[in-house]
Amino acid sequence: MTDPLPTKTTTSEPGWRHARVALSLPESHGSIAVPTGTGFWRKLLAFSGPGFMVAVGYMDPGNWATDLAGGSQFGYTLLSVILISNLMAILLQHLCVKLGIATGRDLAQACRDHYPRPVVWFLWVLCELAIAACDLAEIIGSAIALQLLFGIPLLWGCIITVVDVLIILLLQHKGFRYLEAVVLTLMLTIGGCFAVELFLARPDLGGIARGFVPTAEILRNPAMLYVAIGILGATVMPHNLYLHSSIVQTRRYEQTAGGKREAIKFATIDSTVALMFALFINGAILIVAAAAFHGTAHQNVGEIQQAYHLLDGVMGVTFASTLFAVALLASGQNSTLTGTLAGQIVMEGFLNIRLRPWLRRLITRAIALVPALVVIGIYGEHKATALLVASQVCLSMQLGFACWPLMRFTGERAKMGEFVNPWWIKLLGWTVTLVIIGLNVKLLLDFAGLTGGT
Repeated sequence: MTDPLPTKTTTSEPGWRHARVALSLPESHGSIAVPTGTGFWRKLLAFSGPGFMVAVGYMDPGNWATDLAGGSQFGYTLLSVILISNLMAILLQHLCVKLGIATGRDLAQACRDHYPRPVVWFLWVLCELAIAACDLAEIIGSAIALQLLFGIPLLWGCIITVVDVLIILLLQHKGFRYLEAVVLTLMLTIGGCFAVELFLARPDLGGIARGFVPTAEILRNPAMLYVAIGILGATVMPHNLYLHSSIVQTRRYEQTAGGKREAIKFATIDSTVALMFALFINGAILIVAAAAFHGTAHQNVGEIQQAYHLLDGVMGVTFASTLFAVALLASGQNSTLTGTLAGQIVMEGFLNIRLRPWLRRLITRAIALVPALVVIGIYGEHKATALLVASQVCLSMQLGFACWPLMRFTGERAKMGEFVNPWWIKLLGWTVTLVIIGLNVKLLLDFAGLTGGT
């Protein structure tokens, strides 16, 4: 059931233990040619794609509950938290781009090439749990959407989501560009649905503008702070850091200092544009919730199903709820595509072994599917949202273990050479990392009821 991993000799600095490293995502590595001697826009088009696959993780169903709660309870105030979270994500994904392109290693491979074996196995187990938790959120989100649209029970909806494993295999076999195209199509579907929702909701434009300005009220109001921490904690997905550092290597750029510098520039533009689109989606969810529910009898809406059943009546049209559910289904399916791909990258990178793709993805899906079926089967469908929240807490526990090595590796000249982080990037990056770790720890403690969180 395992295949040998092809290797390459890296041209990076001698700060690593091994000069040879396995190809990251070997079936797609260097499969997309980057034209030489062409203009800016053609090169940008060649590099465009990985950023949008990463951005999917920033608008997955796990974010919907916190965005809905933030908008319905506190209006537009927490838009500033979504903006700050997005800026943090842009910085971290830029560092993933630098690591992958400059060293020829994805983050999992870099950990394996730096840390002793016990630490590598510990990090791998944590990462697998995080990917399973993320996949759990996508399964539940997709199942809820199938229930809302077609009346399919959640239990069967969870089982149906296994089919997307076969879709991934088919698309990746045809070429990585096909996978990117499907992801982009689903993202545009989500964006189109929420563009219509925003038009129907008729939000207060002045309130939106004020919401993007941070306010001290977020820190003074315990309930608002708790939701804000939830938004921050669910924004940066740990598997995205592993994923991005790998899929940027699907481009066949020149393996020279100049070629790598150019690749980093265009890949960063790609991810920044994609994450700004994710900012629009997350902001739109909060804005729709604020315009539709805040200040009404429904301002305590916290579940996706509640929002769905209320939207038509609040907005006065019969298709608002349908658009909402279609966007949710597209979000769930999109995230499962990239989440299972990240699972393959993590196993190959940390353990240097390669399972057959169909087996690897079925294992990832089974790890997430079993708890979903057990909880829904035993406790009923009303526990689905609670399970989704629990998956986000599990993700928050692992995030620091991905950010820390990323900052360490990209900050060492022996590993990065001329691409090492300058002092101001180090300052920003470590600040972001420590803030994320601190907020996620608080979210975890609040979830456990140890700090009296609201």
